[in-house]
Amino acid sequence: MLGEFPDEKTAERFFAVYDDILRRWPVPAEEGDIDTRFGPTRVRRCGAERGTPIVLLPGGRGTSLSWYPHIAELAQRHRIYAVDTIGEPGRSVQTAPLENPEDCADWLSEVLDGVLAGSGHEKAHLAGVSRGGWLSLNLASRNTERIAGVVTFEASGFGVIGRSFIWWSLGEIFRWFLPEWLLRLIASGDPGVRHILRPLLFAALKYRDQLPEMHLFGDDELASIDVPTRIVVAERSVIHDAREVAARLGSLSPHIRVEVVPKTTHGLSLERPELVTARILEAAQERHADAAD
Repeated sequence: MLGEFPDEKTAERFFAVYDDILRRWPVPAEEGDIDTRFGPTRVRRCGAERGTPIVLLPGGRGTSLSWYPHIAELAQRHRIYAVDTIGEPGRSVQTAPLENPEDCADWLSEVLDGVLAGSGHEKAHLAGVSRGGWLSLNLASRNTERIAGVVTFEASGFGVIGRSFIWWSLGEIFRWFLPEWLLRLIASGDPGVRHILRPLLFAALKYRDQLPEMHLFGDDELASIDVPTRIVVAERSVIHDAREVAARLGSLSPHIRVEVVPKTTHGLSLERPELVTARILEAAQERHADAAD
């Protein structure tokens, strides 16, 4: 079973919106597909040649375009690779099923191989939001051969996603339809970003994804991560208890640092975009310094 749109018309509507938002990409970029055994994966490359490459993984149904508010600053210092996750709406085309977490790790590992081939770098930095964070940690707990470091924002895998998430999602959908002036009064972040991404989000809802369940990470898995890892969680998260995550991981591994961001929810990347950009750059710089030492 493969991820797909229900019909050609629905797909055309989605890609029309996708291409419209793509025109807002703030820096020159090149697009290409990396062949994996699960299908060709679309990657958008942009930015400086110097520094460790950064691979950006979006949240569920977010596509690589969800990173556009962060790209201008990130691309000034690093080569950036924004990925459309296989099995989700976007320009990647799934040709084989992802049946378990091992398959997810294999797919991302193959993407990193493609990103790094001919780049002059042996490793890349992973940054992921929500499902993208889970994908990053899932690979890092199995194989860090190609990973310089990891930073995640509201990554899944630390709590059971249930009714609280559903109610939060419904509230978020309501907010996305509010006028910008009102949204600015009741929500953090740039309301314009929500309005720009809104058509893509709703066009993506009709996509029929076929993805394995995001399992909860065990202590042994997380303790096995041997590269610098920063896990950023929202104080008011609806997918886990932020304080419990911090307490659990605080003594689990010397490689893992946890940050709880006050007064934020699972929409942390929208509510505090400047923090997300800053943490990615800080983490990449720290790893670059460690490599130089």
